[in-house]
Amino acid sequence: MIAISVLVLQTLTLPNRFGFITLFPDSKTLSHDESGLLIGYSSSKSILAGNLHFLNKSKFNNASAVLEVVGITELSDIGDKSGLGSETQRMNRDLTNDVTIEKDQEQDDLSQLGKENKDGGFSFEEVSDLDKNFFLEIDIVPENVSARETGKKFEQGATTMERETIKLPPKHPGSASSKNLMTTGNTTVKTLRCNMPPKTVMTISEMNRLLLRRRASALMRPQWLSARDKEILSARTQIENAPTTRNDGELYSPLFRNVSMFKRSYELMERMLKVYVYREGEKPIFHQPILKGLYASEGWFMKLMEGNKKFIVKDPRKAHLFYMPFSTRMLEHSLYVRNSHNRTNLAVYLRNYTHMISRKYSFWNRTSGADHFFVACHDWAPYETRHHMERCIKSMCNADVTQGFKIGKDVSFPETYVRSARNPLRDIGGEPASNRTILAFFAGSMHGYLRPILLSHWKNKDPDMKIFGRMPFGVASKMNYIHHMKTSKYCICAKGFEVNSPRVVEAIFYECIPVIISDNFVPPFYDVLNWDAFSVIVAEKDIPNLKVILQSIPDEKYISMQLAVKKLQQHFVWHSKPVKYDLFHMTLHSIWYSRVFMLKGR
Repeated sequence: MIAISVLVLQTLTLPNRFGFITLFPDSKTLSHDESGLLIGYSSSKSILAGNLHFLNKSKFNNASAVLEVVGITELSDIGDKSGLGSETQRMNRDLTNDVTIEKDQEQDDLSQLGKENKDGGFSFEEVSDLDKNFFLEIDIVPENVSARETGKKFEQGATTMERETIKLPPKHPGSASSKNLMTTGNTTVKTLRCNMPPKTVMTISEMNRLLLRRRASALMRPQWLSARDKEILSARTQIENAPTTRNDGELYSPLFRNVSMFKRSYELMERMLKVYVYREGEKPIFHQPILKGLYASEGWFMKLMEGNKKFIVKDPRKAHLFYMPFSTRMLEHSLYVRNSHNRTNLAVYLRNYTHMISRKYSFWNRTSGADHFFVACHDWAPYETRHHMERCIKSMCNADVTQGFKIGKDVSFPETYVRSARNPLRDIGGEPASNRTILAFFAGSMHGYLRPILLSHWKNKDPDMKIFGRMPFGVASKMNYIHHMKTSKYCICAKGFEVNSPRVVEAIFYECIPVIISDNFVPPFYDVLNWDAFSVIVAEKDIPNLKVILQSIPDEKYISMQLAVKKLQQHFVWHSKPVKYDLFHMTLHSIWYSRVFMLKGR
């Protein structure tokens, strides 16, 4: 009777059904080995004595309580008075040390542009901003539960996490962030970050200045200089003293910031660069490329990199760079719980992988990952890789300086919508300048805050400006879309939910001048390409003046820009077998270029 009474009492009072396992000390829970990988089960005592915190809804009566829960969720504040959490605490200290290395230099760079550097843990605003949801759902994830299990039911039926839906209380009208909240009944929710203009805007001229500062500062300081580092330093000297290139038959000089340096750097890359590809990681998140669709770029790079015989080495001691071959698209597909609005388990999964790599190999620890890189095209990549991969070279389509993209270190990766994996070059080309009768064209879904503004100013307002919403589905619609791009002088590349858009590459394919309207977006291969030569970058605030801006461009300038776009095509296409200067090689070169100019000698 006493046991039954206790069970009934726990049922009525505890928010987590995990409470029952206090009565059954022999019951099992999931456990990790020292590398953070799932290995099996352990006694339930460890989870209760250490890492699992019971949370009552009454705790969430103010914003500070929510902050406390987010701290637990983001794996930085999981306590363990019994000593079982010492490994977790050590891992978190290591993580903090990784992201604060070179902090002073980073703050100095950003302070020149009036920005605030954030090297701390995940804040409440950051979590709720990055999740595109109206209610913040917090997953209570014990440290000794695998990230995969936080996204799925365990095969044997074990529950690995409990979720609390937190309805935020109204903030004081005078609070700094109250304008970012809206009230529905008795519930106050945050406005979606993707539906709000950025608070801070970095202009293209400011990006140029920041690029030059970081190129000169060389932030990467390994614990010791290896033979490969010395080769890199030698390459940098040769690139900086490159002989002047004149009348190159393969490269069109106006496309580049400095064609001589690019050519010399590319030659050295072909001759010297060696890459080690980690074999760890299970499919489909690792080693399984997707070659079709919106995020196909990361799949094409993975396929061509892993199958490459020129740059790949089997001995990691011979490598200048280390590639972590995961797919952010497959990470979402495999682990994300649909409509949960919570991506914590995705970030945890990659964090566990990173710690496993750092334990198994010494190469990560020598540089804190600064000579490692990944290539990711999914919009969520900045969130999923923050902190634990902070020092890596991040080649991402979502190249947003407000989400941690570091100009001069990270690589802006082109987002290419591949409609045919067998023939990615299908439909490439367009009408000559004399046959382009449309001044500007845009069509697309109303994602984010910017596109509705664009349509409000220009839809059905001017016959020269073909600005539409989403075209109807079907083959005819697709051909009509492509026809418009092939017959327009300028193609509007307006941001959606995120700063990047596949329209930039589509415009290049169809020989239409890309007009980028996306504040804080770093254009692809910004480190080597001169975007002024073949594109127009318009500030979001200047949308009302869009036609005036485009008409002010002289015909001679437009002709030279369209010629540059045609010459640019070879650098933005995928081939089943990589071709010199194509998109695969341009991506790898920018990663190499970052490695060369980030390394600091003794």
